[in-house]
Amino acid sequence: MSVNVKQLAAEKAVEYVKDGMKVGLGTGSTAYWAIRKLGERVAEGLKITAVATSQASEDQARELGIPLVGFGDIDRLDLTIDGADELDGKLQLVKGGGGALLREKIVAMGSERMIVVADESKAVETLGKFPLPVEIVPFACEWTLSDLAKLGCEPVLRRTGDELYKSDNGNYIADCHFGAIHSAPELAKALQGIPGVVEHGLFIGIADFAIIGKSDGSIEVIEGDKHR
Repeated sequence: MSVNVKQLAAEKAVEYVKDGMKVGLGTGSTAYWAIRKLGERVAEGLKITAVATSQASEDQARELGIPLVGFGDIDRLDLTIDGADELDGKLQLVKGGGGALLREKIVAMGSERMIVVADESKAVETLGKFPLPVEIVPFACEWTLSDLAKLGCEPVLRRTGDELYKSDNGNYIADCHFGAIHSAPELAKALQGIPGVVEHGLFIGIADFAIIGKSDGSIEVIEGDKHR
């Protein structure tokens, strides 16, 4: 029987959720399994409250009976569980393949701990094979794309069929093909200096640890720099 490595990692992460916690729900194919497992535990009597990073995750949580609260009703979260498109040995992440990078970063930064769940294919030596998602405002997007290209990438506006993709915030996503990213902090600073950029998918010094599911059924845990 083949192992669902995403499910394996996600369900291990859910073991860290305890009664009374305020939990951030990530977005994507691995976070889906974490939300599903949380729904099972809530049905068994686990008492938590949660916030979601996307409409899709919110809808899933609501269907599973996970209690959701508004951001105005809480200040900090105890824990966020989310996936990643890439992660390196320093636990620097590329996120945003699901289009929710802005909300994911807000929620992760508002959490005491962030657990990353991923399958072994997402662990890389150097970030950059996966194009870096950058959320940009539609206004003067051509200028923003030009500024992004000056940083050494090929930015491509994400599409859904024939239509430009729009995030839950009404913005565009530029998937930026940089190739190998040798200094994620330097690139993050450069991206933040472009006026039309709302947020980028580099998560640096945010994740506490990652749970990596492997095809042989084992799990690897990688600690972030903040624990070294």
